[in-house]
Amino acid sequence: MTPRRDAARTGRSPWRRATAWLRRVFGPMPTTTAVAAAAFVVLAMILALVPVPYVTWSPGRTVDVLGAAASGPGQAVQISGLTTYPTDGQFRLTTVGVTRADSRLTLPAALAAYWLPWREVLPRAAVYAPGTTQQESTAEGTRMMDNAQQSAIVAGLRSAGVPVTEVTKVVGVSIGSPADGRLEPGDTLVAIDGTAVSTPTDATARIRARRVGETVQVGVLRAGVRRDVTVPTVAAPDDPSQPRIGATVGVGYDHPGTVGFGIDPAISGPSAGLVLALAVDDRLTPGDLTGGRVIAATGTIDPDGTVGSIGGLPSKVAGAKAAGAALFLIPRGNCDEAVGLHTALPLVPVDNLQQAIDVLSRPQTPVAGLPHCS
Repeated sequence: MTPRRDAARTGRSPWRRATAWLRRVFGPMPTTTAVAAAAFVVLAMILALVPVPYVTWSPGRTVDVLGAAASGPGQAVQISGLTTYPTDGQFRLTTVGVTRADSRLTLPAALAAYWLPWREVLPRAAVYAPGTTQQESTAEGTRMMDNAQQSAIVAGLRSAGVPVTEVTKVVGVSIGSPADGRLEPGDTLVAIDGTAVSTPTDATARIRARRVGETVQVGVLRAGVRRDVTVPTVAAPDDPSQPRIGATVGVGYDHPGTVGFGIDPAISGPSAGLVLALAVDDRLTPGDLTGGRVIAATGTIDPDGTVGSIGGLPSKVAGAKAAGAALFLIPRGNCDEAVGLHTALPLVPVDNLQQAIDVLSRPQTPVAGLPHCS
């Protein structure tokens, strides 16, 4: 007797068990009906449990970046060595809750998110590259937040009239490379082989002008002290004819005083740039830019103050409204999305930081007189 026939005779077949359960629950029914119902139940269970290639965005928390630091004493915007001024209102950073990289969305959950207000369902590939781990996603989000904070500091200082100088910085050193132990991230690069360096491209070109195995004299400023170090060159892994020292250089900025943020490290991504720059400007200029109001803002920011588009606008609008925001500053690049949102919260588009400051400097302007998406 085959195993299949044995299972059928003893009632251990999955289909027999399913139809028998249905008959116990719903009473006698024809075999065809019972089998069809069992098939439906099994299919429904599969659809409920099998993951679908989508993720959701939902409203996240908001944070007052003019308030207290996330942990420890002090404020969320931490400034020393510069004159600061008191503030009264709030600048609200908005966030979005997103399906984690190591989680999977089921069909019922995706459908529920699709129909619920202020939520979005997106193809998983639009948010995570194939194979992305949660650790990689977290590291990338942290990197983007770090860049947003640095750009916000520069933009905010410039708008407040604090002088900012563009310089060439060491932004990374490869472990085990010739530069490891000789150069450090944050060093200001001032000279290569005794010749002043003006840009990162200039510094890279001077190093590449050497032969593999030759040494390079690198002059840097570290904590305000000039240091000259000798760094040997080695062959680049992708081109044995190209010399490298294992240091990455990029644009950096020097300015009076120090500025930092006591923001919860769990908040990541680039979209906090605008609100952080506004907070820096408000702390460094007389008067209260918020006018005592709760102001929400979102948008990436460049060091020159340019505001860029963001994702998850519907969810952020819901968060801003729940926080009691009087208005919500958004990137003009998100206007197409904003026009389709039905909300009483004024959504004010801006192209740059100065436009945002100008809007907030006129607190008595009626909503109808504010910039809007058309």
